Amino acid sequence: MSIEPAPALSLRGLTKRFGQTLAVAGVDLDIPAGSFFGVVGPNGAGKTTTLSMATGLLRPDAGTVAVLGVDLWAAPETAKPLLGVLPDGLHTFDRLTGAELISYAGRLRGLDREVVRERRDDLLAALDLEDAGGTLVMDYSAGMTKKVGLACALVHAPRVLVLDEPFEAVDPVSAGAIRRILQAFVQTGGTVVLSSHVMALVERLCDHVAVVGAGRILDSGTLAEVRGATGDLEGRFVELVGDVRDQRDLTWLRLS
Repeated sequence: MSIEPAPALSLRGLTKRFGQTLAVAGVDLDIPAGSFFGVVGPNGAGKTTTLSMATGLLRPDAGTVAVLGVDLWAAPETAKPLLGVLPDGLHTFDRLTGAELISYAGRLRGLDREVVRERRDDLLAALDLEDAGGTLVMDYSAGMTKKVGLACALVHAPRVLVLDEPFEAVDPVSAGAIRRILQAFVQTGGTVVLSSHVMALVERLCDHVAVVGAGRILDSGTLAEVRGATGDLEGRFVELVGDVRDQRDLTWLRLS
């Protein structure tokens, strides 16, 4: 009798309020190990807050998180090394060079200096940052900052990667390199969870998806299951979250 593997992430009853605003309203979600999982939703839907709680960056008001069966809040010293995290709007030590920042992330995870050096150089090359390795991160473009943040998330070889808008502000060539790295990570047994507003990207990369709206999971499952009979993720997304309510005719914008 085979034993079902623990989900990469298991969220139960996750709840978060900011003042009078209920940002996340009792989210239950299992993310299968080995999946490429997309989280989609409109602005203000609660995606970032949910992922922040799922990775230990934000403590929930209620609920639990398990990383590959390990309780994140009861045993953080065991659970957190399993995670690689790229938050949206990353704030980092930008007075370090790119190479120094990756090295710092590796040493922070307890890696040997020589191991860190080898992995740092591999990541700089894979993400086309070799020429910028000696440049201060404060002088990086938004796309370069996103890439060095991804390198920091990968350097300790986590089992679950959680990436909030990883392709935002990244040029097409670099985006291709990131896609190849993430796809290879999943093919070798890792799990990737990413949030995105770009439905075409999610459909291209992900095999599972969850649609978030008003702090709740509106639908989740395999990509085919969520698409439904229409086979169109964007159409299903609009159906679940609702279209723009006030469809005004902006005649004053017309030139003639």
